[in-house]
Amino acid sequence: MAKKNFKELFDPRESKWGGLNLPMFLCALIVVAIIVYVPFGLDKEGNPGSFLRPNFLIMFSALAVFGLLFGEIGDRIPIWDEFIGGGTILVFVVAAIFGTYGLVPENFMKAVNVFYNKQPVNFLEMFIPALIVGSVLTVDRKTLIKSISGYIPLIIIGVVGASIGGIVVGLIFGKTPADVMMNYVLPIMGGGTGAGAIPMSEIWSSKTGRPASEWFAFAISILSIANIIAILSGALLKKLGESKPNLTGNGKLLIDDSKEAVKDKEVDVKPELVDTTAAFILTGILFMVAHILGELWKLLPTDFELHRLVFLILLTMFLNIANVVPDRIKAGAKRMQTFFSKHTIWILMAAVGFTTDVQEIINAVTISNLLIAIAIVLGAVGLIMLVARKMKFYPVEAAITAGLCMANRGGAGDVAVLGAADRMDLMSFAQISSRIGGAMMLVLGSVLFGLFA
Repeated sequence: MAKKNFKELFDPRESKWGGLNLPMFLCALIVVAIIVYVPFGLDKEGNPGSFLRPNFLIMFSALAVFGLLFGEIGDRIPIWDEFIGGGTILVFVVAAIFGTYGLVPENFMKAVNVFYNKQPVNFLEMFIPALIVGSVLTVDRKTLIKSISGYIPLIIIGVVGASIGGIVVGLIFGKTPADVMMNYVLPIMGGGTGAGAIPMSEIWSSKTGRPASEWFAFAISILSIANIIAILSGALLKKLGESKPNLTGNGKLLIDDSKEAVKDKEVDVKPELVDTTAAFILTGILFMVAHILGELWKLLPTDFELHRLVFLILLTMFLNIANVVPDRIKAGAKRMQTFFSKHTIWILMAAVGFTTDVQEIINAVTISNLLIAIAIVLGAVGLIMLVARKMKFYPVEAAITAGLCMANRGGAGDVAVLGAADRMDLMSFAQISSRIGGAMMLVLGSVLFGLFA
């Protein structure tokens, strides 16, 4: 593939700005700037207002223009593109700076939070299910069964590697193994913020009798550091796969050298638009069923939660293994997945960036914290890569999913890591790490807090 250059961005005949040519994109940029920055009238509280109306279409388009601007630039910066993560990382970093230091109005920040974080209606709740259904439905059935049977042990191996790395470096800075496990390994490998650090802080509080915020304040800071390390590591693993092709399956997790290996169905079936529409509707129906199951699970007398995305993964796996979905809808699901993973990733990275507090990360960056976090992330990656091939997994993809997607901030972290690694097809395995792996860490946290807190 030809290397991207800056010259083509300024050629008015080229359509390099998300399908728009330069004059059209500049017009779009001016419109977004007016919507975001030009004051107009008063809001409900009597404060200066703006033209911004925070509905889905306006925010989708505004974030798309922001993402295209810095994404296309980032994909062309030498060294940054090759080793840091290109446009995906630049969009995230610039958006985080804009959000943290007030370079966009407060009403725009509120609108981004609604678009990205507000439950139950947000873009992430559409993006991740589309990737899960699209990726799981189109994996060969035999490959799917083989990969899942060995994937949970791979996660456990990653946690062991993270623990060893963290404890070794922690000892250098005078920290006890128990301290490293409770305050570093658990929050970093715990499945993110909402499903990890927050419930884990409640477990800590129940065991110690102290306010949950006391543990959570440091946990979220060290998790933020590890999240950045995981994203950068994803970009570096992508580069490693390019330089060492024998280490990567180029987006494929399982090494399948058997004679009965089957090509993906979408190779033989070309989807029509109606097939993609059907796949999108199917995704919504499956998500509804997964939500119902998640709510019913909460009624059971259990000590841990199974997130609705776990049920979505399980439901989609069942449909694939039972072979009840027509090939044309599977092909439509793959097309749907490609749209979200390839053409909306910068939109989501912009939203993730705007909601990331750079100052929160800076405040926690001490030499000891930084080195321990690096050791935990690299410990997970290193041990996984060491054993992956023996377990019939490609080392790069195994390290990204079972390692880095355990060491980030949950769903948003999965998107950022897979985007930086250019491995969005692995979202289903990333979610297994964040959800099922995160649930396993809650159980481990309960035991460790009971013994040492």
